Amino acid sequence: MSRWRELDRGEEHEAAAAYRRRFEDLARRGVDVHGEAGLCSALVPTGSRVLDAGCGTGRVGIELARRGYQVAGVDLDAGMLAQARAVAPDLPWVEADLAAFDPAEHGLPGGFDLVVAAGNVIPLVAPGTEQAVVDTLARAVRPTGLVVAGFGLDAAHLPLEEAPFDLAEYDAWCERAGLELIDRTATWDGAPFVAGGGYAVSIHRRRE
Repeated sequence: MSRWRELDRGEEHEAAAAYRRRFEDLARRGVDVHGEAGLCSALVPTGSRVLDAGCGTGRVGIELARRGYQVAGVDLDAGMLAQARAVAPDLPWVEADLAAFDPAEHGLPGGFDLVVAAGNVIPLVAPGTEQAVVDTLARAVRPTGLVVAGFGLDAAHLPLEEAPFDLAEYDAWCERAGLELIDRTATWDGAPFVAGGGYAVSIHRRRE
């Protein structure tokens, strides 16, 4: 079972709706809730194919589609996906476990230009499947394509009592999956990463 499903979130669809409303409320108050989409937009040109991995309610993917990107989303949480489909019914939203996700099995061509995993996706997968998930993300992108993942490194930045792994472990999974680190920041808007920080956004490129 994924760590996400182990969290006590109440009724699935109600929790998903509340999650979506929280970000909508922040946006109405003038808070920029699209830092992830902003970074992705700076990394690949408009029109590029983007996979929103662990898409949740589709916040990142929907914003990228609004900016002109070709977007597909995948998540294991049916309640979250229902919210995404309610807002953007024309985008492909796939219910699948990232540890075993194959785009072709769901009618999606492979070779995405960028895969983004925002919202603590990697720390919340099932224990022991992290390497399989990173392998999935690496296979989904074309050679020289990018895998961008942001997640917390301590309890203050995670809905967990402690971080299940550190950056060295994550980088090792990426290395084994054929990905090389090209940049790392502390936030989605590009603040420099400092060793010991509580959050990291890592940008890896798939080797040719």
